Amino acid sequence: MSILSADKLRRLSLGFPTLDDVFPGFELGDFIVLQGNAASLMSFVLSVRAQLPRENGGLNSSTVFVDGGNSFSPYEVAETARDYGLDCKAALERVYVSRAFTAYQLSSLVLEKLYSVLRKTRARLLIVSDITSLFLDRDMPKTEGRELFMKVCSKLSAIASEKQMIVVVSYFPEGRSRQSVFFEAVLFGKSDILLKLKRRGQVLNVALEAHPCIRPFSMDFTADQPSTRVFGGVSFGEDRSVL
Repeated sequence: MSILSADKLRRLSLGFPTLDDVFPGFELGDFIVLQGNAASLMSFVLSVRAQLPRENGGLNSSTVFVDGGNSFSPYEVAETARDYGLDCKAALERVYVSRAFTAYQLSSLVLEKLYSVLRKTRARLLIVSDITSLFLDRDMPKTEGRELFMKVCSKLSAIASEKQMIVVVSYFPEGRSRQSVFFEAVLFGKSDILLKLKRRGQVLNVALEAHPCIRPFSMDFTADQPSTRVFGGVSFGEDRSVL
């Protein structure tokens, strides 16, 4: 496995000491897809870790969180902040949340409003949760849904590159319909990094499935390993609307 210099690449680490020795984290300009049943929890962890100083693996930045799956949890963010020794209220105030309840709302947020919000907040991390679910709604015309989804993915990729920030989306496969397979192909084709996080009982599996510079790998973290971060109730390792 090629181990790249952490000094050159690390911008936002995941906070698992063993993993951070091998995987340098997310770099400014990356468009990342998180999938698996622990993807939502990791998005909350990242929204807090982004606030940490750079020397501690953070970005010293706020986060813009576009909630496409009605999954944002202030409780999880507050608990994560407490684990990292941050003030819970202050940490929550640095996560700017907007919820979308239809694919049209999500598309409007991404295509029309994000740039101005990113300028105002100066956030270096953008998270979009459950990116495909609204586009798979039975009331969404399939052809229109495909066109909008392609535009959204292209815009997120452009934002990561042009704004030199980190863009993270969580993705949860829903069956294997032609529509869902199409969305997956578009999303994976636009992304730079694909990371799967799957929790099975007391074990968290972290699998890097795609990266422009690092070979795929898989690592397990168990509850009895030394750690400083409680991840979903098991130790593994270290709403303000503005849109």
